[in-house]
Amino acid sequence: MAMKDYRNLRKALGKEEEWPQLYMFKFIVPNQHGKVDKVVSMLPEESDISFKHTKSLRHVSVTCKAMMSHPDDVITITQNVTALEGVMAL
Repeated sequence: MAMKDYRNLRKALGKEEEWPQLYMFKFIVPNQHGKVDKVVSMLPEESDISFKHTKSLRHVSVTCKAMMSHPDDVITITQNVTALEGVMAL
């Protein structure tokens, strides 16, 4: 994500009146070299994580639902995960 996208996300999350709240992360991850495991290790421990493979098995959709205490926590996790090569946030 570009820095502008993070600013827009922070602005949108800041409009939510009640924190903490349940947030759903969704990442598209290349299915190679342990990247899915690396992404999972970067997500909150107390979360519900699900996976869906593409038909070609080249990518995995990783969805994580977690209780987040502040919008900045969402931004930090998203930035850290998308710093991995080939990982995209939706």
